[in-house]
Amino acid sequence: MTNRPLRNRAGQTLEEFLAAYRPKDYPHPSVTVDLLVFSLEKEQPELLMIRRGNHPDLGCWALPGGFVEPNEYTEDAAARELQEETHVEGLSLTELGLFSGPDRDPRGWTMSNAYLAVANRSQLRVQADDDAADSGWFAVEARLEEGELHLTLTGQEETLTAAVQVEERMGALGCEVHVGSFHTDGIAFDHSKMIAMAILKLRRAGKLPE
Repeated sequence: MTNRPLRNRAGQTLEEFLAAYRPKDYPHPSVTVDLLVFSLEKEQPELLMIRRGNHPDLGCWALPGGFVEPNEYTEDAAARELQEETHVEGLSLTELGLFSGPDRDPRGWTMSNAYLAVANRSQLRVQADDDAADSGWFAVEARLEEGELHLTLTGQEETLTAAVQVEERMGALGCEVHVGSFHTDGIAFDHSKMIAMAILKLRRAGKLPE
C-alpha cells in the first residue's frame, strides 16, 4: 500500500498549498503586550505607569508595553518590554486577557495581550527608559456604581480618571466579567479597560477588598 500525499479540494499537496499561499492577501493585526504591575504594600493599591515619549498619546500616562517581535512569544515580549521601559525584571507574569478593539490604536489594527504582576514597590528599582519619558507609581481607587467601574489614579502630582462599563455574563466556566466602552482623562489608549479588568480579577482572587 502506497502512502499518497494528502490533497485539498483544489488538488494541492501541503507543499503546493504553501507555495501558492500569500499572507498579504489577508488582513492581519500588529500584536503588542501591556504590563500591569501592582504593589499591594500600602492600604491602597499602586500601579506602575510610564509617560509616553512618542505619538500617539504623547505625554499621556500608559502601561509599560510594546510590540511583539517576529518569532517571539507574547510572554517573552512582556518581560522584555517591562525591562526595556522600566528596568524591572524577574516578575511572575499572569496573562490577563486579549484586548482587540479594532479602533484601540490610531496607528492601525493592533491587538494587545495584557499581563498582570504583583510585586513590592520597595523592592523594585524603577527607571524610565526606551520609549518612556518618565515612570511613576499611581495609587488606584476603584468604585463600582450602576455597571460602571470609576477609576481614580493619583500620583506624580497628577490625577487620572476613567469610567469603564462592566458586565457579568454566564459562560462555560461560570460567571465571567467583561469590560466594555469607556471614557478617560489622561490614560492612554484603552489601558483604563485593562486596569479595570485587573482590579476586578484581583478582587475576585481576594487580593483586594471589594
